[in-house]
Amino acid sequence: MLPSLAQWLQTLSPEFGFFRVFQYLTFRAVMAAMTALLIGVAAGPAVIRRLTALKIGQPIRGYGMESHLAKQGTPTMGGVLILLSIAISTLLWVDLHNRFVWIVLLVTLGFGAIGWVDDWRKVVNKDPEGMRSREKYMWQSLIGLVAALYLVFSISENSNMRVLELFFSWVQSGFDLNLPPKAGLLLPFFKEVSYPLGVLGFVVLTYLVIVGSSNAVNLTDGLDGLAIMPVVLVGSALGVFAYVTGSSVYSKYLFLPHIPGAGELLVFCTAMAGAGLAFLWFNTHPAQVFMGDVGALALGGALGTVAVIVRQEVVLSIMGGIFVVEALSVMLQVSYFKFTKKRYGTGRRILKMAPLHHHFEKSGWKETQVVVRFWIITMLLCLVGLSTLKLR
Repeated sequence: MLPSLAQWLQTLSPEFGFFRVFQYLTFRAVMAAMTALLIGVAAGPAVIRRLTALKIGQPIRGYGMESHLAKQGTPTMGGVLILLSIAISTLLWVDLHNRFVWIVLLVTLGFGAIGWVDDWRKVVNKDPEGMRSREKYMWQSLIGLVAALYLVFSISENSNMRVLELFFSWVQSGFDLNLPPKAGLLLPFFKEVSYPLGVLGFVVLTYLVIVGSSNAVNLTDGLDGLAIMPVVLVGSALGVFAYVTGSSVYSKYLFLPHIPGAGELLVFCTAMAGAGLAFLWFNTHPAQVFMGDVGALALGGALGTVAVIVRQEVVLSIMGGIFVVEALSVMLQVSYFKFTKKRYGTGRRILKMAPLHHHFEKSGWKETQVVVRFWIITMLLCLVGLSTLKLR
């Protein structure tokens, strides 16, 4: 919005020439981060008071950690603050004609809506389980598949009109169409290695990345500040990839695919980082507010969508290693419990408690120790991910 306004003012008079700075992507990215941070910090107390007045308190599962019982009643659904900060800041500083920003925003808000319903059922109906897994998964799948079908063609073309033409070509070809190399699966640490996926392969991979990332972040969000800081770190690193991928010069130099328009996602990523830091101000231990599913599902979906657009799905799994391990810990724990119960009559566990962060709590780590150590690991993994820009 502001870039368009600045451009219009420049046409009115030469005196407004200093507004040219609004056309620089890096300037707008910095301003988006600052705007989201200020909105979050300024609106945070009012949002927390409102959530408290509505008695939207976090229910604690009966089988959860005993040390978490003191958190009963802490306001949840604080993810609304994050989403508002991201949306307002992004719309203010981004090029509104950019199609990639809109699809990321729609996925983010769509997953946020799912989380909102889930949280609402938890706090209003007093049901700790919230939305049933099948219903939640159905809506996540719908959004993920729609996004995947759009992205498979938008990454290959430079405009929505060309995207529509490519879609019809795919239908007329009997759903058998070869995509350009930049739509293939890129492997880090290798020069110009791209495995062709085809339309179906791309859609399946994108669906798994978006839905998987959303649920992985949600599973990680179990301790004060545990999920939000890795989201900030991984999102910021993806912003660097977006900037490089959107630049014809840098992408060629670093042997990355050039995707026109992807650079604008840097504004979204920095807005997400700013909003995340603002939320951390209130979410640090002892938390004044929890983000809830409305925030966790949305942020995970955003990370997955950005990673797909900049063709860094594998790198996302590296930088977001904490999210991956947390999700795997739950899958392994549940699978092993069911297998042993069927075979031996009594379910057995691999971990003391899943997700993984609860296992470490059960092992004697303090909550703050788990959180900060997971932050440090994420920082290291992000550095490894960023090193793939040059180590090829």
